[in-house]
Amino acid sequence: MTDIEKADRPERLCVEHRVVDGVRVVIMRGEIDHDVRDVVSEALQFEDGALPPLRIVVDLGAVTFMDSSGINLFVACHQQVSETQGWVRIAGAQMPVLRVLELVGIDALITCHPSIEQALSA
Repeated sequence: MTDIEKADRPERLCVEHRVVDGVRVVIMRGEIDHDVRDVVSEALQFEDGALPPLRIVVDLGAVTFMDSSGINLFVACHQQVSETQGWVRIAGAQMPVLRVLELVGIDALITCHPSIEQALSA
């Protein structure tokens, strides 16, 4: 498991990722905003110039805030993996973040699930 943190404000966002049955699972904790967009973008890709993952589950269960920067990153990720017949799923988003996803219609583009397990098995 790898931790990626914004060096100047590590308390803002912590990201962990692992691979489960060929699916990249990205777990985020904290706030997703303009200041951490590079951290989020990096977490949604494979390291060392490898091909981007085809299937991604992003656990937002511990994300307390997300602005349009996060929305834009998820849309871009969805577009990238869709080009290769992949998918992105969101898991565990709490009501304030889920409400943002619903208001802008992201939940119609990227399916949202109550848990990682449900997102992996959908």
